[in-house]
Amino acid sequence: MKPTHIEHIGIAVKDLQASIKFYENILGLKCYAVEEVQDQKVKTAFFKVGQTKIELLESTEPDGPIAKFIENKGEGIHHIAFAVDDVEASLKEMESKGVQLIDKQPRKGAEEMSIAFLHPKSTGGVLIELCE
Repeated sequence: MKPTHIEHIGIAVKDLQASIKFYENILGLKCYAVEEVQDQKVKTAFFKVGQTKIELLESTEPDGPIAKFIENKGEGIHHIAFAVDDVEASLKEMESKGVQLIDKQPRKGAEEMSIAFLHPKSTGGVLIELCE
């Protein structure tokens, strides 16, 4: 597996609309998409900074993964996503190298991407997402 670039940095937020206003009014970025990913219990907002995106993540359910993350760690960086040419092949390679997987198979994520997560226990404490 060789990532082609950082696809995005995911940031957990309590209030998506307030966070969008900060990124637009204070940082001067433009939100180009807001999307709900129901099976992940999350609403996302995207900004571009060069080739890299910032993904704001707000939980849509009190028991969602982002709500639990914020409860345990507070708002802030949730994950880093790397673009790869083939998520499925990358997962197989990571597993063969002893990396603990959260997702054994790719699934659909925001922006119609195929995604999968690597467990932070195997990645130095960083939640890593692979995107295709």
